[in-house]
Amino acid sequence: MELFPPIPLAQWRDSKETLHRFAQIVGKVRLAHSARRNHWWNVPYHLTGRGITTRPMATADGGGTFCIDFDFVDHRLLVCSSDGRRVSFPLTGQSVATFYRDTLDALTAIGVPIDIPHPHPFDLPDAARPFAEDTEHAAYDPFWVNRYWQVLSQVALLLEEFAARFCGKTSPVHHFWHTFDIAVTRFSGREIAQPATVDPVTREAYSREVVSSGFWFGDDTIARPAFYSYAAPEPAGLAGNPLRPGTASWLERNGSHLAVLDYDDVRGGDDPRATVLDFYESVYEPAARLAGWDVGGEASPGGVTDPVAAQGGA
Repeated sequence: MELFPPIPLAQWRDSKETLHRFAQIVGKVRLAHSARRNHWWNVPYHLTGRGITTRPMATADGGGTFCIDFDFVDHRLLVCSSDGRRVSFPLTGQSVATFYRDTLDALTAIGVPIDIPHPHPFDLPDAARPFAEDTEHAAYDPFWVNRYWQVLSQVALLLEEFAARFCGKTSPVHHFWHTFDIAVTRFSGREIAQPATVDPVTREAYSREVVSSGFWFGDDTIARPAFYSYAAPEPAGLAGNPLRPGTASWLERNGSHLAVLDYDDVRGGDDPRATVLDFYESVYEPAARLAGWDVGGEASPGGVTDPVAAQGGA
């Protein structure tokens, strides 16, 4: 597999829309059965060697655990409990309605019956339609879904490398089922007061000052895969700083700015990984400096903070 293979949105948009809703169904199970973490860190998916996982969740009695995994190699959903029970079913040939039914049946079969709170898509155009009634979204192309997972895995490793350069508070590398992107976020620790009118998801996500870096596969706003980075709140003057490489650009969105580097512009370069890492640095460095972060004190080149090891000592 080449680094950053092609994944044009037009080739798999229908599959992406179906898979996004599959991920939201299972994500809502995770939301209901995990201890709440700051900035919703309990909710997103983590990657595995074959797909993505909810990670273990507690059963209702608290004595056991269960886990739900998407396998994008064999294209199955696996629902497993710590007492050894296991149910799986194919991801292919499913509408959102049948996937929703089969997921609930699988959970019941392993002894974890569940009612998903508000079983509707979150922040999607069909948010008013229950999952159980969605027979419209039923596309699933195994080739492109596997390609999505391969690209997701490659970007995850790159974000892990970027995360290692900062020793302050940093999120895990997360795959969000809300926006279907993957990101890592650095925090200054400074509390940010949110207006009362802001929705509770956003209030928790941005309750502290952040610089976030990630990747998405394209959407209705930007219909192409791209790497991105932004600061929240955005310090004055940030968008006046040049981005690296020169093909990256600042986009104005909802009164702030988003730095964007097109995936296809990176793919043809001599060193795609270095290009993306430098792109992220070209946003983080001025954002942190303008916001008054301790840029030097929170640096950990190569993931090292031990001064002896950093100087090559034993």
